[in-house]
Amino acid sequence: MIVIMQPGTPRENINTVVQRVEELGLSAHLIDGEERTIVGIVGLPLPPTLDEMFEVFPGVERVVRITKKFKLAGWDFHPQKTVFDVRGVTIGGEDVVVIAGPCSVESEEQTVATAKAVKAAGATLLRGGAYKPRTSPYEFRGLGERGLEILATAREKTGLGIITEVMTPSDVELVGTYTDIFQIGARNCQNYLLLEEVGKAGKPVMLKRGLSMLIEEWLLAAEYVMAQGESRVILCERGIRTFETMTRNTLDVSAVPVVQSQSHLPVFVDPSHAAGKRAFVGALALAGIAAGADGLIMEVHPNPDTALSDGAQSLTFDEFRALTPRIAAVAQAVGRGLPVPAAMPEPVGATA
Repeated sequence: MIVIMQPGTPRENINTVVQRVEELGLSAHLIDGEERTIVGIVGLPLPPTLDEMFEVFPGVERVVRITKKFKLAGWDFHPQKTVFDVRGVTIGGEDVVVIAGPCSVESEEQTVATAKAVKAAGATLLRGGAYKPRTSPYEFRGLGERGLEILATAREKTGLGIITEVMTPSDVELVGTYTDIFQIGARNCQNYLLLEEVGKAGKPVMLKRGLSMLIEEWLLAAEYVMAQGESRVILCERGIRTFETMTRNTLDVSAVPVVQSQSHLPVFVDPSHAAGKRAFVGALALAGIAAGADGLIMEVHPNPDTALSDGAQSLTFDEFRALTPRIAAVAQAVGRGLPVPAAMPEPVGATA
């Protein structure tokens, strides 16, 4: 249910509505628009006469019941597109954001070199896995906290904000001390205890679509995060499991405009995990931008043939450098651009 306030309603009248919502044991979510404020109400049970109750409050224009299962993630609760800042990078705005980096953090040398290379080529955020969910328990599963420390070093040396995966509720606090954005992987997209925990952590969350997930289920997973108070959620289409074996997954390009018709949240595309083969990554990246994606998250490695994970789908530095002008061209064709990466930080102790 949403309570739509009249334009110019005094804040005390809005607070009165919020107070009454909380007295009923429900949650109130304020959305301040350019002209008016909307109070979203979520929780159970919603009294059948709730709309009649709030219609008589001072400043209330009308009350609308929302029938969709996802409330906070939908346009009804939030009629403006979600836009937010991560270390100077605008997510969900006019520019297409490119996140790039290694699948796994393997060493400080590898990660810092990759961070410098992708930034020079046009990336504005760095990805890297410190904790890796692997199909086999015998495969490389990440460096753990040491990997997080290496990512922090790469951020210090390049100024790039970092995104890294968190796998369990018990790791949220530790990972949160290092990362700028939590990544929830496809296998954990319906791990609701984890979603609730990152929703309380006070940092943006990228939510990758599950392997066989309906779009409504994906949006409801976002709802778990948002219900805990975190509105800065990125939805990432990374390919779904189909009968096709020529690629690792099948990139659902249609999911980009479909989700955007249902939700105000930014939508990214992961062409690396969709393709599974580096020869196809560029084409899928361009397709995602042409479909209207707000950004890309891609895997880049100094020597993919020796990578400890996902080398087959990782681009070389040269391949990524050659792809970014094409991304910029497609972005321009659909009325968008690429943000200009900030300058590298000055080394500690540098003099003029």
